[in-house]
Amino acid sequence: MDPGNAGCLIYSRDTFNSNSCSPSNCTLIFMTNTLMPNTIDHLVGLTPGLSTYDVRHQRDKVVAATQKSEEGLFDPNLPGLTVNERLLVALLACVLTPSAVCAAEYRRRLEEGGADASLVEHVSNAALSKIDNVRLQAILKFTHTLITDPVKADQAALQSLPKAGLSTPEVVTLAQLIAFVSYQVRVVAGLTAMKQLEQQA
Repeated sequence: MDPGNAGCLIYSRDTFNSNSCSPSNCTLIFMTNTLMPNTIDHLVGLTPGLSTYDVRHQRDKVVAATQKSEEGLFDPNLPGLTVNERLLVALLACVLTPSAVCAAEYRRRLEEGGADASLVEHVSNAALSKIDNVRLQAILKFTHTLITDPVKADQAALQSLPKAGLSTPEVVTLAQLIAFVSYQVRVVAGLTAMKQLEQQA
């Protein structure tokens, strides 16, 4: 499910560049935080011995690149957007797509990280009007637009972010994060369908 020609993200501590690359030439730079061994395998329930697991891991470089991209985007050492801001963006993207299993994962991380419970609840219900923080509301409104009506994510929508105090690197990180979570949700959905077919066979 992880297409070999998909764009992957290359991360360094100070700069984030989106580059289109293949698994054979993609260079992955530093990881300082540790998540579960493989988030997508965990969410789908893939384990060695399942045909769906074997199919996915035929392209282990792509599997690794996907996991490293996630770890980079949620690295607490990444400057700019806070970890909670990034997790709230991911939660909202999953809620809107929708993907209950992915939304539950990001909600769990927020709760375990001590995020404000009412804020997590508002985002879980896509109740953005109840969020008072101007910066966070702008971030989440942009996320909502990009997920539900990407045609409207034009220059005017982008300009709302600097007006709310986001720097250019933060805007770039936000766009990369939304793109990654959208990709992750679709991979989870596809692999889940494959696993269900395997179990029905």
